[in-house]
Amino acid sequence: MHANARFGGKPGETLSHSMELEQEEAWPVSPKELRRLAGQVTTAAVQREQMAVCAPALGVNMGTVPNCTAADVDTAVTRARNAQAAWARRSIAERAPILLRFHDLVLRRREHLMDVIQLESGKARRDALEEVLDVAINARYYARHGPEYLAPRRRRGALPLVTAAWENRRPIGVVGIIAPWNYPLTLAVSDALPALLAGNAVVLKPAQYTPYAGLAALELLREAGLPPNLFQVVTGAGSDLGEPLIASVDFVCFTGSTATGRIVARQAGQHMIQTSMELGGKNPMLVLADANLERAVVGAIRGAFANAGQLCIAMERLYVQRPLYDRFVERLATRMRQLELGFTFDYGPEMGSLTAQEQLEKTREHVEDAVARGATVLAGGRARPDLGPFFYEPTLLAGVTPEMKVFGEETFGPVLSIYPFDGIEEAIAAANDTQYGLNGSIWTRDVEYGRTVAARLRVGSVNINESYAAAWGSVDAPMGGMKASGVGRRHGREGIWRYTEPQTVAVQHLVPLGPVPGVHPRIYETIVVGMLKLMRYLPGLG
Repeated sequence: MHANARFGGKPGETLSHSMELEQEEAWPVSPKELRRLAGQVTTAAVQREQMAVCAPALGVNMGTVPNCTAADVDTAVTRARNAQAAWARRSIAERAPILLRFHDLVLRRREHLMDVIQLESGKARRDALEEVLDVAINARYYARHGPEYLAPRRRRGALPLVTAAWENRRPIGVVGIIAPWNYPLTLAVSDALPALLAGNAVVLKPAQYTPYAGLAALELLREAGLPPNLFQVVTGAGSDLGEPLIASVDFVCFTGSTATGRIVARQAGQHMIQTSMELGGKNPMLVLADANLERAVVGAIRGAFANAGQLCIAMERLYVQRPLYDRFVERLATRMRQLELGFTFDYGPEMGSLTAQEQLEKTREHVEDAVARGATVLAGGRARPDLGPFFYEPTLLAGVTPEMKVFGEETFGPVLSIYPFDGIEEAIAAANDTQYGLNGSIWTRDVEYGRTVAARLRVGSVNINESYAAAWGSVDAPMGGMKASGVGRRHGREGIWRYTEPQTVAVQHLVPLGPVPGVHPRIYETIVVGMLKLMRYLPGLG
């Protein structure tokens, strides 16, 4: 089914019965199925006001979910906390197989999951596939390596032989996850999996635009054997539910804008709970003169326009070394004009729709402001209402200067600004000249030199001869931002340790750590100081 097929209506309208019947036949996910998923939302009342969810590529309402309140948040957290106590007592060996069964279910039901993701977000099929693969990879990784990260670790005691110490990793309790709309499966579920494995319960607040993917994953987790009530979902606006959720949980994981992240950080600080936040980015891509031209052009297309540019780690600033610049611009602009835009439930279109009106408006505002101040549109630059209400062409801008909004603000849409550079020092300085520090990309045939340049970029991850997938997909390595792009890390051992409290258990043998009864304090002092001096020259002792 195509985006401009036989559907009418406007976002926010209530579906008529006849429209439901037509959509029942045309959509791969029926309204009945969507109602069943919405039935998993936690509410404190039997009846709750409903909130419409739009299918953005089609411009019609696809269904409704409960418009939850603070009372619903309280109910969800209470249920989760009651379930968490028994879950934490289970061994890690009992928890891990649930993640492996979930891994298998995600891959087996991938078509259904991709259908749901596409319908509620408007993204292309290939971008929905990335979400499914990411969730499966994280489930497998933490099921296999999480037990190792959570096992008690022997630590050095205060004094050799007479003091023994261990570090335990204890679950924090109830983890609140506030997920964004751009990757509704990945950023809701991949962050929840290590939290659950570590012995926590989870309360998820998905974005109001995209609640169904998280609910579909919850259903699979329960089928995989996750105990009842351990994973709760509340739906509604973040402005209504964010504060009561933060006030009730023991840890908050947030992915979203830097502006909202600052609000979350303040509220979490008031309640003395820890946070992990991946925030905005204005990510740079550096193409050196020796780069493979065709590979770099393909990398720029994918890096800037995956998910219609609605990706925190997408490229928005492209720096090309001058000897390659003219050829690169020509090839990139040509390839961008050839991109297939549209919406189908197959792998035809290369780029789908933006997810919301506000993203369309921001994208259009950034382009129009840049053009009015002297920038040149080399490709794209137009909304495409003929394809759907929120489609916008992939856009390439040259001549972007600091007074333009697109220069420093995150667009979060299909807009890429291109700049020539001469020496590498110039490129590094320009790449670092931003409040953000999330992701970067370097293209060169000299990989070792690329690694040297990468070490000088003030970003949390750098991809060499790739745009974002190499670093993101390396789930054994930490992922997160520097500067205003966030705090904390997902992935790797850091991604599960953030959901735990380290606890030290120490055992003292033979003699106490302190004055020994019957021994003069001066003699005690001489003995202890002598031991410390010895340890100074024998590193193996501490």
